[in-house]
Amino acid sequence: MRIWFKMAVVVGLTLIILVPLAMVRGVIDDRQGYRTQAVADVMRSYAGAQAFAGPVLTVPYTETVEVEEADRAGVVRTVRKRQQGRWTFFPTQLQVSGPLTPDMRKRGIHRVPVYAWRGDVRAAFDVVIPFDTAAGSAREIGQPWVSYGIADVRGIRGTPRLTIDGRELELREGHGARESSGLHVRLPAPRAGQRLSARTHLRLDLAGAESLAIVPLGKRNRVDLASAWPHPNFQGLSPLASRIGTNGFTAEWQLASVATDVQRQYLGGRLPQPFTAASAAPSRGDTVGAGALDALGVVLADPVDAYTQADRASKYGVLFVLLTFVGFFMFELLRAVPIHPIQYGLVGLAIAIFFLLLVSLSEHVAFGWAYLVATVACIALIGFYLSAVLRSAVRGAGVAAMLALLYAALYGLLISEDNALVLGAGLLFVVLAGIMVLTRRVDWYQLAAVPTARG
Repeated sequence: MRIWFKMAVVVGLTLIILVPLAMVRGVIDDRQGYRTQAVADVMRSYAGAQAFAGPVLTVPYTETVEVEEADRAGVVRTVRKRQQGRWTFFPTQLQVSGPLTPDMRKRGIHRVPVYAWRGDVRAAFDVVIPFDTAAGSAREIGQPWVSYGIADVRGIRGTPRLTIDGRELELREGHGARESSGLHVRLPAPRAGQRLSARTHLRLDLAGAESLAIVPLGKRNRVDLASAWPHPNFQGLSPLASRIGTNGFTAEWQLASVATDVQRQYLGGRLPQPFTAASAAPSRGDTVGAGALDALGVVLADPVDAYTQADRASKYGVLFVLLTFVGFFMFELLRAVPIHPIQYGLVGLAIAIFFLLLVSLSEHVAFGWAYLVATVACIALIGFYLSAVLRSAVRGAGVAAMLALLYAALYGLLISEDNALVLGAGLLFVVLAGIMVLTRRVDWYQLAAVPTARG
């Protein structure tokens, strides 16, 4: 068998091993789907990811105005019409605080982070009801309402309490006139020109899953969140100050309406929406969807998403197979040790099964331990097998040591996502440099003309 033919066989075997690697990635996708179903099941029975917005003061009115219209004969006449409208007022000051108490819900082997938020929302309004300004118009002002938007009202626990200027009022379901879920309370109808100065205080217990988004609708906003969850992922607008430790986190946001576009978005019809759940497709970026109000908040993130890590690891599978096959080829080339294509294939399958072991073990133990167990099992199997194939325990141990270095490098790539590119490029450079050093004195023309050792 000439060397060029053996090289073609190695390349072909590498391509064939792509099939089981693709099947392993399919398994990972399926398991991610099961995880998503488990999250959805928990959200149906508990509560979904939450978004909170408010309060907002809305004052409806009906006015009779004179407009000019052409009749069927084309004659322009002045007619009186009744039109409905509303004024929307935002708080001059908004303070949102309250601790998030985290918990876990299990569905099969999957654990879904949930929380209970003891919200304390204080706001101050200072507005003046406009006078009639259009000539010939007559305006009737209706009952205004103060509203709060809540993404999933199933998460409300107990009875929320709202006081306005120290007087407790009964909250009603719904968001008033907007097509959004939440709570609202009706107020007496004001007069034109009347000044409305009110201080509101809402206390509610709100349960949710995975994330909490808060919309800063006030002219001046302050949001304080605290939790025992040690792995927060702050989303949306960045906190002014935060502290993260093993006992949990605290975060503080302070911002003014001039620094955001939230009020205009609200007037444009946008609705509060929760942050995308981190586990549902790890979007690495868990942001509110398009058409939603800008928000700030936190995702109770899994510090190591096993499926995401296993999927990233499997992307390097073909590189592992290729580097291992290149190592075998170097043995044949430099040591004249024959290796049959079937033996190449068996080792390649062992490497592919490593990734399957990794994802299956990571569902039950921490990802680091799962990686260690799968690595030891795979390297031990390949080292034992190659000791016989290469006719030397030392050679088998040498290949096993090479694989151990590769797996250690892969783990470094997985846990250091920010530096993955430079680490990967450095690894490839070192491997290529090693091959060039080992083969620098090889006469390739002579090898191409002489058959290699046969097994």
